Amino acid sequence: MKKSDFWYDLPEALIAQTPVEPRDHSRLMHLSIPGGQVEHLHFYDLLDLLHPGDCLILNDSRVLPARLYGSKSTGAQIEMLLLEQKQSDLWEVLVKPGKKALPGTQISFGGGRLVADVLEVVEGGNRLVKFTYGGNFYHVLEEIGQMPLPHYITAKLQDKERYQTVYSHEIGSAAAPTAGLHFTLEMLDKLQQKGVKTGYVTLHVGLGTFRPVKVDEITEHRMHAEHYRLPEETAQLIRETKQAGGRVIAVGTTSTRTLESVAAKYGEILADEGYTDIFLYPGCTFRVLDGLITNFHLPESTLIMLVSAFAGYENTMRAYKLAVQEQYRFYSFGDAMYIEKPFQQHALDK
Repeated sequence: MKKSDFWYDLPEALIAQTPVEPRDHSRLMHLSIPGGQVEHLHFYDLLDLLHPGDCLILNDSRVLPARLYGSKSTGAQIEMLLLEQKQSDLWEVLVKPGKKALPGTQISFGGGRLVADVLEVVEGGNRLVKFTYGGNFYHVLEEIGQMPLPHYITAKLQDKERYQTVYSHEIGSAAAPTAGLHFTLEMLDKLQQKGVKTGYVTLHVGLGTFRPVKVDEITEHRMHAEHYRLPEETAQLIRETKQAGGRVIAVGTTSTRTLESVAAKYGEILADEGYTDIFLYPGCTFRVLDGLITNFHLPESTLIMLVSAFAGYENTMRAYKLAVQEQYRFYSFGDAMYIEKPFQQHALDK
């Protein structure tokens, strides 16, 4: 398939700039497959769509306030974005302007609370830096760092926690697993009372997730590897859910990629930790999922390709066209979609 097959026209006014309050009052498009039937609901209606014995798999990664603004001793202003922790105080970062951050440069943030020494230029023009600071690195970061909101969000975020899920725990993402932003603690409690179980995986979202597809043939695109962890408790929950005839529903594309990576690796769901560069596009086999909760994604992105792989290409593109017509809100702070298919025997069960 061609990259252009995944294009759709989106009016700029439909790109959500601020999150809905309360979280679970965003709209929800319910897409049933394989038929493609659509219902227009609200996210809290998910309580009626899920059944006792189902399980939700959520990504508990927490976003780093990874955008830093500082200066050199010369007064030159520097913007830095933390990408990946290599060792305790050693990070790969993106620096703007790069020409002012050559090896040997020292950059100060927060009036000297945090200092970065640029060690070398690495692949893609990123920098390897070593931080020095007083106290706990993450506490300092919480105080002086800003949330790395996507470029299409221009409004200032008033509350940093609105770009975190209510169940975020494991620090390490450069962007939020946004499908989970719609859940409230109260809603999760109600789901538990209904008999819907929850399990957690961790996939630290890297900027590579949002890297544009630059090749015409999508099969030639290569994903950036991201670190994941699937604990034994979650693996056991998934196995028990399948054995009991329940459904496994992934919250977000990151949870999806974690589950399908492990299933592709072992042919079953086991506890595992590592890096995945799995790319799911139409024609791929899903070994675990019975349902997917996700937001509405950018045209020609790997995320809309993943949705098309699960829901079917025609169903997905028709649903997106309808979402535009019905003026759903798009992208990170936008509305959600619940893609549901009837329970069926999966590759893992055969």
